[in-house]
Amino acid sequence: MTIDTNRPPIIQSLLDTDLYKFTMLQVVLHQFPQATGVYEFRCRNNHETAYPLGEILEELDWELDRLCQMKFTEDELQYLRSLRFIKSDFVDYMELFQLKRRFIKTSVDDNQYLNIRIEGPIIQAMFFEIFVLSIVNELYFHRLESPEILAEGERRLQAKAELIHHYADEQHHYNSPFVVSDFGTRRRYRYSWQKHVIKTLHEAAPGVFRGTSNVHIAKELNLIPIGTMAHEFLQAFQALDVRLRDFQKAALEAWVHEYRGDLGIALTDVVGMDAFLCDFDLYFAKLFDGLRHDSGDPYIWGEKAYTHYQKLKIDTRTKMLTFSDSLDLQRAWDLYIHFNSRFKTSFGIGTNFTNDMGLTPLNIVLKLVECNGQSVAKISDSPGKTMTDNSTFLAYLRQVFNITDKISVKPD
Repeated sequence: MTIDTNRPPIIQSLLDTDLYKFTMLQVVLHQFPQATGVYEFRCRNNHETAYPLGEILEELDWELDRLCQMKFTEDELQYLRSLRFIKSDFVDYMELFQLKRRFIKTSVDDNQYLNIRIEGPIIQAMFFEIFVLSIVNELYFHRLESPEILAEGERRLQAKAELIHHYADEQHHYNSPFVVSDFGTRRRYRYSWQKHVIKTLHEAAPGVFRGTSNVHIAKELNLIPIGTMAHEFLQAFQALDVRLRDFQKAALEAWVHEYRGDLGIALTDVVGMDAFLCDFDLYFAKLFDGLRHDSGDPYIWGEKAYTHYQKLKIDTRTKMLTFSDSLDLQRAWDLYIHFNSRFKTSFGIGTNFTNDMGLTPLNIVLKLVECNGQSVAKISDSPGKTMTDNSTFLAYLRQVFNITDKISVKPD
């Protein structure tokens, strides 16, 4: 197809990504800058797409060319400096930063499925993910757009605004505040829609809708940027200079060393909640403010967290549970009611906020599968979310952490 080379690229700012990309990259720069990684793209619902994703390849390549020409502006760098957990030498590095096109390769297979592979220094490779997923989404949904779809998206958004306003009134009957943020950059319909959603929901209930993971939109709307760590951060330690059995403790220790009390929400499901809690001893339980749920039954997960803190004789009312897996406002509210007397809670809602248009969203990921030439893996608490390209390593990781096949998962 013919590409309109005069149109602006989809990514307009290198801040148009999630905060945890900056917070993780800062640790990488300071503690293991020499590490290399391989990321691979998956569309988990290829069979449900309106047309094969391979059809957007030419447009995607054009967008990646533009992305790799971008640099941070002085205004953007000053914003990063204003975040107390971002260190001055990291911002100095970002002033020189530019994504390198040679590290990302795209292709199409015989089924017209899209392949994307990123291979290079983690300090580069890690930063591609959110941009690439956002670009793929916007290119895909642009072809499907119609006035009717936009009208349906607006109708659904206004219903959410009414509901969140209702919850803002209802929360006063409970012990702790109901706190919701946008986590939907990677699967958004498009940037302008994400910004519209965030602005609409914040105006409807500023006491409930507190922030967004998107750094650029947080800056533009004067909201709180939200984020700490992702799976890739902990996975990298499976291939760094520590025993495999100790990778979670090493990752958490590195985080504590870097942030010394800031950004204290730990992600629990890289090898499952049970294996995580075995490593999350009194030391870490006191140092971290709370935990983030991203797979498995959230009620079972929260009860396990409660039992663990109780065993350590820690008052759970001082700790935060952050839920971020496949949420909408109703599910978030139900979890809030269930846990509010025992924990502080917060909720990150993604696709249901930024791509609820009446169309089937793309279920796409771009995950770390190798670090320093070695396989790494995530063993999810949810079927279908386990990620690796090496079933032998996956089996070994299960053995090391004594994880049985109690749920049916397979590498995707």
